[in-house]
Amino acid sequence: MTVRVSIVVPCFNEEEVLPETNRRLLGLLGQLVVAGLVSAESEVHYVDDGSRDGTWSLIQSLAAADPRVRGIKLSRNRGHQPALMAGLLTVEGDAVVSIDADLQDDVSVIEAMVREFIGGAEVVYGVRDSRQTDSGFKRNTALMYYGLLKRMGVDLVHNHADFRLLGRRAVEALREYGEVNMFLRGIVPMIGYRAATVKYNRAERFAGESKYPLRKMLAFAIEGITSLSVVPLRMITLLGFIVSAFSFAMILFIIYGTLVLKAAIPGWASSVVPIYFLGGIQLLSIGILGEYVAKIYLETKRRPRYFIEQTV
Repeated sequence: MTVRVSIVVPCFNEEEVLPETNRRLLGLLGQLVVAGLVSAESEVHYVDDGSRDGTWSLIQSLAAADPRVRGIKLSRNRGHQPALMAGLLTVEGDAVVSIDADLQDDVSVIEAMVREFIGGAEVVYGVRDSRQTDSGFKRNTALMYYGLLKRMGVDLVHNHADFRLLGRRAVEALREYGEVNMFLRGIVPMIGYRAATVKYNRAERFAGESKYPLRKMLAFAIEGITSLSVVPLRMITLLGFIVSAFSFAMILFIIYGTLVLKAAIPGWASSVVPIYFLGGIQLLSIGILGEYVAKIYLETKRRPRYFIEQTV
């Protein structure tokens, strides 16, 4: 059985690494065609997410040099997840593989993904076998984040990013999710079709700079939590109950100290400390509520997630 595979590669300022990425992906497709796993119509689709360097010009050159290379140019920078969705929902093929352009994900694993798909899996996750290439800070915070999401009831594949294969049925099911705030790592497991995993060792970035500094990583983490779980809202209710119980206990203590112990209650500690404590709790709660209200605001507008300016 041979399948038509489309590989989707979101790109943002990837001029330095793209020639090598293209060489490896086309080489892999050639090997899979020879092995009889994929058809000769299989393609690589680069999605330019509003790059400011020569990424789109390079994609045009690569497409002109090889008919297996296609390009999709978004009208402006929309972010990694919308760019990935643009590719997934635009390309054709029996199976669609998504992979980042930085070559940290092992492209050779795509063969194992295709075999799993032929074997009946509709979704195949690329899962890191280890995180040795990450810094200690990134490795530990990632483990904490996955654990936190799991405790909040989010069905997330551990150590999986956006390196995966989706069969055509899974892609069409993904099309039904119309929200603007997309967090694909949490949405894809909701589809529920038969899934499989393949493990690989993550490499260092081949060239260029990471597009996810600490600020963007934190924003992405918050996006994942607030897009998939209402537990933070319920935690506010629990926190309000705990603070109310604590305040009631303080009232009883003050009454007991005044009427029974005849002791003077220090004014500064009993007034200023609770004010700061309650003020901090209130600001934190308002911030969490604001995050969810902002998402409601964006969803109700039903704005398009992206516009495709040009294709090659």
